[in-house]
Amino acid sequence: MIQTQTVLDVADNSGARKVMCIKVLGGSKRKYATIGDIIVVAVKEAIPNAKVKKGDVAKAVIVRTAKEIGRSDGSYIRFDNNSAVLVDNHHEPIGTRIFGPVARELRAKRFLKIISLAPEVL
Repeated sequence: MIQTQTVLDVADNSGARKVMCIKVLGGSKRKYATIGDIIVVAVKEAIPNAKVKKGDVAKAVIVRTAKEIGRSDGSYIRFDNNSAVLVDNHHEPIGTRIFGPVARELRAKRFLKIISLAPEVL
């Protein structure tokens, strides 16, 4: 569960290293986001000469959360950290590579490009 002020790792090569959630999209009263949800983030840490700079505001899709999520078969999945992938306004990833595993729930949310770039889908 990601909420405002949560700091996330970035799981792509867009140049950002750490981002902070500044808004959860999907309604004015919405407090939390989980895997597959889109959030608005501020870049807090970035590498030099990259596509995004420190202080930029962008949209991101959550690909891993430390809070477990239940699946329809009764199992649960959780990850060691909270991670996101920066996306543009058409929900396409800004980076060209994805690092680490991503959850299968992204397929149902139509993030097929992220699924295809990821090395492992859990």
